[in-house]
This record gives sequence, structure tokens and C-alpha cells, in this order.
Amino acid sequence: MARRAIVAGGSIGGLFAAAALLKRGWEVTVYERTGTELSGRGAGIVTHPELVDALESVGVDITDLGVLVRERVAYDIAGDRVRTLPFEQVVTSWDRIHQGLRRLIPDGAHVLGRTVTAYTQDGETVAARFAEGGQDTADVLIGADGFRSAVRGQMLPDIQPEYAGYVVWRALAQEADLPAEVHASIFGAFGFFLPRGTQIIGYPIAGPGNDLRPGHRRYNFVWYTAVPEADLTDMRTDATGTHHPVSIAPPLIRDDILARMRDDAARRLPPPFVAMLDHGERPFFTPIYDHHSPVMAEDRVALSGDAACVARPHVGMGVTKAAQDALALARHLDAAPVPQALAAYSAERVPAARAAFERSRRLGGFIFDGPEGANPDGRANPRIETIMRDTAVTVPAG
Repeated sequence: MARRAIVAGGSIGGLFAAAALLKRGWEVTVYERTGTELSGRGAGIVTHPELVDALESVGVDITDLGVLVRERVAYDIAGDRVRTLPFEQVVTSWDRIHQGLRRLIPDGAHVLGRTVTAYTQDGETVAARFAEGGQDTADVLIGADGFRSAVRGQMLPDIQPEYAGYVVWRALAQEADLPAEVHASIFGAFGFFLPRGTQIIGYPIAGPGNDLRPGHRRYNFVWYTAVPEADLTDMRTDATGTHHPVSIAPPLIRDDILARMRDDAARRLPPPFVAMLDHGERPFFTPIYDHHSPVMAEDRVALSGDAACVARPHVGMGVTKAAQDALALARHLDAAPVPQALAAYSAERVPAARAAFERSRRLGGFIFDGPEGANPDGRANPRIETIMRDTAVTVPAG
């Protein structure tokens, strides 16, 4: 009789876990709470060799995975180059990776509109309960249901995401819409702007449908800026007066919030990055949270990806970490009975998650390092080499 797994969450982490188990002969059902297939709105993803290896190992075709950038460049407030670091890296999109993994999951094993809210265990099996009613039983339950994980909420109720004191504004600009001088100055590089109190990174990614042709690509704009928690409450309130307690859906961000952000950008950012906003799609923001679970398993229940640990995005390891969790989970489940396998999985992956968590906090702290008003033009950041070298780079465990 085939061993059976339930995966709570159909985002990239859940699909990676499902694909890794399917490849080892497990029967898997993925339950995703949304009623439609997921989309990442074209969000950029920085790849690492470990991620590429993981994709290949579960059977994802990595042909034309993304855009190859060959250097990292820091700019000053005028848009001039301050530092250049040769650094080859492929940057891709959330949709490209999600779609590649989704193709590996049979439609009958991928259930939309079902939300895992709780579980029970009896020593031999685990039962997942659904908000919509009913339950499903399996040998193992994998909580891959994101940073607000209901599975983690039951296993580790004291582990809650903590607001880091700043948000990230994101936007995508179509390559064809950019003025020639803007395209020439920043489009081809992995770019940085690093004054005290704010930080920009940006890089090219494929266009819709993974279109890699010059002229058809997009630019991924990422801007970190401080927001006091009191102001964040207003930013997460939509035009009807409804407050969204954790994050607000992009279409619901009020026009006055966007106008205020654009005014702030015009004052504080280099002209080429302001142009990316002016010529890009509607921007949206996400508050920066993080958390780290001291254990990632309990008997027949495991946590994976963001459910287990969210590192701030400076390390660019969210997808890679989820992939490594999935491969380790499948490997351990092949080697021992479920409770022992999950205990070994937790012992292996908790230190790795901790390393990413701590590195990301260190990198995030560099944004606000030094006295107020220091380095306003971005030319004299004392951490500039460290930030350029360590951003979006794999973090070794230990």
C-alpha cells in the first residue's frame, strides 16, 4: 500500500514537497486555500546553484530558466556608478518556478479551495481538518501553508511573525516602455542604491510567459523603506475603511498611499529608479516580517518553507530554502518510519533555517546602520562591499 502525504499549501514550497515525495513513490494530495491557480504577479526570484539542482532533481525543465546578469552595480543619488562587482547569476520569476513545479502534480492531486485549519494524530495516522468542513487522513501532514501557517499555529502557537519596522515596495516595468537612457544605465545589471535609511535593488527578469527576448523582458523594482508600525496601520486600510491586519492585497492599496510613496521616491531615489516607477505597473508594498521555528516537526506533522521560517528577503533564499526543506523531507521519509524521519528532518533543517534567518536580519540592519543623515547620496556606505557580496546569496548552515 502506497504511503500517503497531505500537503497544506499549494505555493512553491508545497509543490516542491509534493514533487519530491511523488518522485519517491508517495501518494500525495496538495490542498490550496485559494479557489484559483496561484500567480506571483511576476515577482522576481534570484536563483542559486542549490535551487537549480533541486529543480532538476524533481524533474523541472530548467531550459531558459531566466535572465543571466553578469555584474552587480551600486549607484549614487545621481544615478552614477559607485561600485561594480562581477557576479553572474540567473534571475527568474515566481511564475516560472511555480508553473514548472505545478506541471509535476497531477490535477487530481491538486485541490483548490480547501483550507487546512487544524490536525489530529492517533499515533498511526494524522488527520487534516478543513475550514470548509470534513477531514482527510494520511501517514504524514506537511505544513507548507506560508508564514501565517495554521499548521504551525497549532504546533507552535507562540511562534508569530514579527514586524521588522520597514516595508518593501515592488513594481514591474516592461522593458519596451523604458526610456533609452534609463534602459542603458541600469537595466542589464543587478543594481543597488545604498544610502542610510533606505535601500533599492533591481534586476531584469523574463517577460510574461517567460519571454526572454530583448525588448520583451521586465525590470523588477524592490525598495525597502522604514515605516513606523502606527503608520503601517493606515497603509493597510483600504478605501472603504477596512483594515487588513497583516498585509493588504495590491489592488486595495489606496491611491493617496501610492501618491505619497511616489513623492517620497522622487525626493530620495536616483532618477533611473524613479523612472522605473513612473513607467511601471501599479506598485504594491509588503510589510517585512520574520520568524524562526525552534523545531520543524511533531510526530507525523512537519513544517516546510515559510511555515517553518521566514527570513527577510535580503538573502533571497525563500524559494531555495523551501526546495532544500522538501528534498530533505523526502530523503528522511525514505530512510525511517515517519516520526523518526521527521525528527531527523527537523534536526537537519532547523540550523539551516536559523542561519538564513540570522544573516537576513544582519543584512536588514545594515539599511539603518550609522548616524541619522549619514551617506545621503549612497556613495559612502561603509558596508557597501558586504551588502553587494552577500545579498541574495546562499547562506551556509552553522
